[in-house]
Amino acid sequence: MTRLSTLCYIRNNGRYLMLHRTVKKNDVNKDKWIGVGGHFEEDESPEECLLREVKEETGYTLTSYRYRGIVTFVSGNGITEYMSLFTADGFEGEPIPCDEGDLEWVPVEEVYQLNIWEGDKIFFRLLEEREEFFSLKLVYDGNDGLVSAVLDGKEMEL
Repeated sequence: MTRLSTLCYIRNNGRYLMLHRTVKKNDVNKDKWIGVGGHFEEDESPEECLLREVKEETGYTLTSYRYRGIVTFVSGNGITEYMSLFTADGFEGEPIPCDEGDLEWVPVEEVYQLNIWEGDKIFFRLLEEREEFFSLKLVYDGNDGLVSAVLDGKEMEL
């Protein structure tokens, strides 16, 4: 099965807006901290999906965002997800409660201490170190274990 999704890290005053996924049953991200985003609806572009999902989950309308990379997740459970990764540094509107968990502004340097996916640590580093668009493939073993990471077609050391 193949899925398309977006993920956005909104940055403000040295902090990322993080979502602690605590609500949905049978959630692959249960108890993990992630950015905001979600799955494409029919005929949506990555940008349309991004803007809709951020508005639905946070109440914010993005005014400044950047498409940073494509992340290919191979779950090890028969699902491959192509995730369009964005960062944003401009938004307007009033925050709303999120029905998928708790939203919290977390200092950038503290993100690595949260319960995040191993692969997320790699793309957080890429977001901080690289300006150019990247392609990252993350292969998991079906039990949350990261088996391999390939950046721009080249195997990375884990």
